[in-house]
Amino acid sequence: MNLQTREGNHHLYLRWFCRCRYLESSHMAMDAVPGSVGTSASFALRLGQAIFSSASLFFMSLGVGFYSYTAFCFLVTVMGLVIPWSFTLALLDGYSILVKCSIRQSGILLVIVVGDSVLSILSLAAASSTASIVDLLLRADESFCPPRLCSRYQISAAMAFLSWLLSVASSLFNIWLLPTL
Repeated sequence: MNLQTREGNHHLYLRWFCRCRYLESSHMAMDAVPGSVGTSASFALRLGQAIFSSASLFFMSLGVGFYSYTAFCFLVTVMGLVIPWSFTLALLDGYSILVKCSIRQSGILLVIVVGDSVLSILSLAAASSTASIVDLLLRADESFCPPRLCSRYQISAAMAFLSWLLSVASSLFNIWLLPTL
């Protein structure tokens, strides 16, 4: 197989995968919804999700006793799912930006929309349950949760809420793009 054939196959694969629409100013306004997959805004949203989810997981894991509460374990599990999802889609967005192609496959976009929606609902549930348990522990007695440890849990819940906010925004942008395909 010669070099020209390999390059031709790679080009056909890219055309199939992303149906190349070179980013020109006239097509960009009509073609891409800001924040939808394959745009720089989506890349920023995905990076923010990964950063806030990692921070939430980090602050929750600093506390030795987080495994004693189901809500805290739920947050750790959900953030453990959100981090690779967001990072993988950030890589996909970065690749789309570099090759100046936007992903316009309805099947791929549907999987991304469903994944974003499910993970955003789970993130909201985990952040809300963690925040309510921390509030309950702070009001109950200091013996349940020392202030320093509870403040870490509060920061973790706040980071999870920020991750949820970016996730739901990304999901809504992609849902908005779905009917145009």
